[in-house]
Amino acid sequence: MIEIKDLSKVYKTNKGTVSGVDQVTLSIKEGEVFGIVGYSGAGKSSLIRCLNLLEQPTSGQIEINGTDLTKLKGRELRKARLKIGMIFQHFYLISQRTVGENIAFALKAANTPNNKITGRVNELLEMVSLSDKKDVYPAQLSGGQKQRVGIARALANDPSVLLCDEATSALDPNTTLAILRLLKKINRELNITIVLITHEMNVVKEICDRMAVMQSGRVVEEGDVYDIFSAPKTELTKEFISSVVSFDVPDSILKACTGRLIKVLFRGDVAGEGVITDTIQQFNVKGNFLHGSIEYIQDRPLGLFLMELKGQQEDINQAISYMEKRGAQVEVTTNGI
Repeated sequence: MIEIKDLSKVYKTNKGTVSGVDQVTLSIKEGEVFGIVGYSGAGKSSLIRCLNLLEQPTSGQIEINGTDLTKLKGRELRKARLKIGMIFQHFYLISQRTVGENIAFALKAANTPNNKITGRVNELLEMVSLSDKKDVYPAQLSGGQKQRVGIARALANDPSVLLCDEATSALDPNTTLAILRLLKKINRELNITIVLITHEMNVVKEICDRMAVMQSGRVVEEGDVYDIFSAPKTELTKEFISSVVSFDVPDSILKACTGRLIKVLFRGDVAGEGVITDTIQQFNVKGNFLHGSIEYIQDRPLGLFLMELKGQQEDINQAISYMEKRGAQVEVTTNGI
């Protein structure tokens, strides 16, 4: 669906050149929600703006549905852009026009016949649950409602791709969740491929199928969201995941531990089994839970626990071996975690 090949974007400044995107190669499948994560300055916004040529890449290719956008110009490029919707962090609605007129503006820009505009606007407003806001102005809307208008406007011309540049960063947590669920609904019902830029792992965890982590213009890790959450490979990815799933325990509790501290991770169906309970019952060890949770990512459970095991060294080793045979990943740690 989307093939990004050796893409680079170099900016010229008074102090020299700055690399915003550095030889990025990614494949994004049709109909999936793909998240691109990174801190400010990582190059993720430059990358997404290159995808619809709001930024002209310095080198590389961007193929969408088999067409290399970097080779298009003028009318052909404008036509291709109509099939790439985009929503922004700050909405960018026209304040002097009503909600309906904001959406109609996108249709008129695409030369949609006048007799089809009203019906399409009504259809889009219903899709984003704003049918009663057609004649109000943006200043009368909440942040979440403004973003719903932005989504409706981005969908006006039946795009096959929807680009989201920090689309929920300006919203409170409850509104963010509602917008993410709306995007997932749109993705499933319309089979629109969504590329979502964010610095928040909660956003990725909520709706993304696959993801890439960027740093200094490069992709440092890429893969299925569940796999990355359960087995991150880079320190940067681990840092991002810790903002969602952490093992923070007060130092006073850790210092009081006299047994063996272990981190235990259960993937998939194993997370729902009583592995730890069975272990404690079968072996001469005592377990003390310090931290634990079961996260659901892509509707699959991921169990994460920090616990202290007490007993004879041999018994503890046998208990750990048993948990690993049952499918758990066990990491022996220290009081410093």
